[in-house]
Amino acid sequence: MPTHYKNIFATNDMIVHYRLRKDGVYEARFHRQGIDIEVSSKDLTKLKQKFIDKLNNKDEKSDKPHKKSNKTFAEYADEWINIKKVTTKESTYKEYVRLLNHDLLPEFGEKKAKEIDRSMVQNFLFTYVEKGVVRTAHKLMLMLKCIFDMIADDYGIPTPMRKVVLPNYVTKKGSAFTYEEEKKLINHCLANLSRDTSHAFMVLLYTGMRRSELASLNLIDDTWLECETSKERMGKNAVMRKIPFTPMMKRVLPYIDFEKAKNVNLNSLHTAMKRLFPSHHLHELRYTFITRAKECGVHGEVVMLWDGHEEDKTIHSSRIDRGYTDFSDKFLLKEAKKVDYLQWDFGEVKPEITPYLLPNSLPNVQTK
Repeated sequence: MPTHYKNIFATNDMIVHYRLRKDGVYEARFHRQGIDIEVSSKDLTKLKQKFIDKLNNKDEKSDKPHKKSNKTFAEYADEWINIKKVTTKESTYKEYVRLLNHDLLPEFGEKKAKEIDRSMVQNFLFTYVEKGVVRTAHKLMLMLKCIFDMIADDYGIPTPMRKVVLPNYVTKKGSAFTYEEEKKLINHCLANLSRDTSHAFMVLLYTGMRRSELASLNLIDDTWLECETSKERMGKNAVMRKIPFTPMMKRVLPYIDFEKAKNVNLNSLHTAMKRLFPSHHLHELRYTFITRAKECGVHGEVVMLWDGHEEDKTIHSSRIDRGYTDFSDKFLLKEAKKVDYLQWDFGEVKPEITPYLLPNSLPNVQTK
């Protein structure tokens, strides 16, 4: 029983929990012992009487459990996914739909919701562990928990997910490109300016943007790039952030067609990255930008502003402190000038970096 049902009354040897909603209506629910009753009233005395009347009405008492006992897992899944359609981002919703249709419904869809037990769910999830797709197993487990919470609440029974377990899944951490890999990527881009992917690679590498943010990019006075932060939850206002052009970005700026970067096919971008660097993924261009900025001594909270992170455990300040901090454009541009690591003096460990190898002739590509 949810903790917000703190008030109770007794009738027919039953303890009934009720609550007062924000709209001034009392609400009582009882889903146990084969009984399913939900009543509401603005008057507490009337609420209790309505509950007793429903309890004593044999027709209602027998019909409602019978109706619920016939509901399948698919019916509850449909109810849950319709809620998610309104409360989550489109991309998240589409992934839920895919997993439902591909994995959960073929296994549980036609089964009576109340008859699915812990061992059935556990054995189902272990098949994914045996296949080596533990991450998918965890995604499915999360969805199953949400759906079975609804089922358990309706029937007043424990959820079968309580004792379901999976091995821990550790997200693979990416790594920043080496300097030689960075040079290889830039040389490839400059030699293949006819490809949209080349322009997108350069933008991602020197701004730290997420690939999903490319479609929202916009130039401001040839000094800043603006984009909409994509990691915002549905229901929150869209957050626009500005990223200044660093000296590294300015070196390749004359060759970037931002319209091509903005309209790049993300699947093609992923494929091109895997072809060039099989051991890297696109998100590691973001790692590279953040790593280089920090190594160059850029203020930690400024890096967070540029990359659109809400939290960074290496930054020892509270969210309140960050909320009261409003860096000036002048300061941010000053910090951006630090990201010029080809000018570093590494002493004995200085990497062997040569200037980017530009092709003999380059088309006159204008920034847009």
